[in-house]
Amino acid sequence: MEYLNEKDFLIAFGKNLRKVRKAQGFTQAQLANDIGVEISQISRIERGIINTSVGNVNAIAKALKVDLKDLFHLNN
Repeated sequence: MEYLNEKDFLIAFGKNLRKVRKAQGFTQAQLANDIGVEISQISRIERGIINTSVGNVNAIAKALKVDLKDLFHLNN
């Protein structure tokens, strides 16, 4: 099992989130509106700048209609 340091994890998570969001046909604005955050927060998550909460990750998965585990496929 391989573990990433926090910076690499946040970057990988953000890249995967962007991929999943686009695959589901969402803009950053749509996703932000659906989960009740600012667009800039989605942008910062996707760029690996901030570490979002578990609650936000759950809300993102629900809004995108994907399993939580889909947001954590970091090797793709």
